[in-house]
Amino acid sequence: MKTMTLNLKNEEMQVLEDLSGAQDLSKTAVIRQALRLYQMVHRRMQDGETMHFSGDPERALQFIGPGFSSGPSK
Repeated sequence: MKTMTLNLKNEEMQVLEDLSGAQDLSKTAVIRQALRLYQMVHRRMQDGETMHFSGDPERALQFIGPGFSSGPSK
């Protein structure tokens, strides 16, 4: 097992603490779960699968963050 330091903004730490409390998991367990989810999504997209979000584009942007490209622009 290795150890690392993770620097988060106050808002990011609050999200981590909220998720930790809501799921009754340690903050470390939440980060591990997030990494597994990200790894799964990354692998599936590398294999050519696509990911879609329901709702308006603003909701997708809130989820994935700015600078994301879902493919060629139209």
